[in-house]
Amino acid sequence: MLSKNFVLNKKSISLLSTRGLPLPLIKSQIDNSIDSFLALTYAQGLDIIRKKGLYYFNTKFMPIEDAEYCIVDIEANGSNLEKHQIIEIAAIKVKNSKIIDRYESLVFVKEINPIIVELTGISAQDTIDAPELSSVLMEFKLFLGDAIFVAHDVKFDYNYISDSMKICGLEPLLNRSICSLGLAQRTIVSYKYSISYLNEAFNFNPNATHHRAMSDVMTTYGLFLESLENCKESLNNVEDLIKFSKEGKRLKRPKIDPFLEEEMKKK
Repeated sequence: MLSKNFVLNKKSISLLSTRGLPLPLIKSQIDNSIDSFLALTYAQGLDIIRKKGLYYFNTKFMPIEDAEYCIVDIEANGSNLEKHQIIEIAAIKVKNSKIIDRYESLVFVKEINPIIVELTGISAQDTIDAPELSSVLMEFKLFLGDAIFVAHDVKFDYNYISDSMKICGLEPLLNRSICSLGLAQRTIVSYKYSISYLNEAFNFNPNATHHRAMSDVMTTYGLFLESLENCKESLNNVEDLIKFSKEGKRLKRPKIDPFLEEEMKKK
């Protein structure tokens, strides 16, 4: 996923992830020098490299096991960024299937809808000593770096964070991303693919507290590892994995919920 503010067009983005983008085509779409462009995109989490005269995402040549993945989850007090904001964010960095770092913070907010309080267990009082949103987002951006952004239904978390950064006067995200939901649909047979259902079915996180950010991150971590383990496709690099998570054939779902079937057997 790329920010809406990214200057290159869709064709160019496709070439960066596949056959390579020639310099003249980049120059025709940018206002500054190529060096400035590469520095700016890198600062926003996107590493573009030159190889044999063409430009590529570095993930085009990065083995899946060598990449750093940042598994992220947020909780918010609503979906409308004109009225609402992030109230909790959590993330872990994963390399070669191991957790190498973690980040977690509540975010100060003046009020939270009672429905959200009931859903998450987070009240405005809980955030009274938490840092402001802009401070948390700056810390998170430094933590994220140029890692691949992974989340369950990644568009929501990625766009919410990226748009929140713009509201706070920060540059939006440009990191490559993977949707753990899309990847799961192509590697794990399940009746449903919500994070709570998958955890109930496969017990990725035995101590899960759904709708708390770090708990959902740890569940997604287990799901992500399971998906990688189950993947039977011949994937040579991170860009292959990204493409597979979007375009690979989805597995056939069971016609009956196995939990419901089990309940019926008990009766």
